[in-house]
Amino acid sequence: MKRRPQILACSGVLYPPEGFRHPGVQIWQAMQLSGVRKPRMCLIATAVGDSREHIDSWYVRGSSFGDADLTHLQLFTQPNVPDVRSHLLSQDVIFVAGGSVVNLLAVWRAHGLDAILRECWEAGVVLAGQSAGSLCWHLGGVTDSFGDDLDPIDDGLGFLPFSNGVHDDLGDQPRRSRFRRLIGEGVLPAGYATEDGVALHYVGTRLHEVLSVLPGRNAWFVEADGEGKHRETAIPARCWLP
Repeated sequence: MKRRPQILACSGVLYPPEGFRHPGVQIWQAMQLSGVRKPRMCLIATAVGDSREHIDSWYVRGSSFGDADLTHLQLFTQPNVPDVRSHLLSQDVIFVAGGSVVNLLAVWRAHGLDAILRECWEAGVVLAGQSAGSLCWHLGGVTDSFGDDLDPIDDGLGFLPFSNGVHDDLGDQPRRSRFRRLIGEGVLPAGYATEDGVALHYVGTRLHEVLSVLPGRNAWFVEADGEGKHRETAIPARCWLP
């Protein structure tokens, strides 16, 4: 039976609150969405340049949530598996690390991963990731890949027909206002933003549910109001923890 295409687009928890006991819990959420008792899960850490520290952390955090077959795909300085397409298509979950979404997209396209990942998604492999690993599946969003000015990107993979804003917390998070301004001005299309710890669960190209690892958090649907500004709608998240 063919599995449904699913994406879990997450804002990681940049500043965990005191007493937070669930680092890496969005890995667990993606694991659960696969519906497999012992899922095969592959990390792609291109956005952090295949950082050894990040890859090592994947094996520690992933193994803490139960019985899973964990692997990783690295592209620097060359792929670490003999057949990238076969390896990724054999997975139940592909989890993409945060970091530079601009570098991620460039390297993926050079290696043909854009087409391979679409094939995985259409085959029912759960695609998931945090920050850059959330932005990449959408049409575009806001990035600090070029610097702290928070530039728009409009060349995401486009599996999902929306823009995406991550780390969209109230207060002094500049990404929040920048994302809304760019949508109001028509630079970015309408889309979904997520506060820290919140994830967008898509089935096909439709938003199915908003999930969180912290209580009282929201996602936001942001669209242009036709007068150069934006309007937004809060979507409360369901807190889902092991």
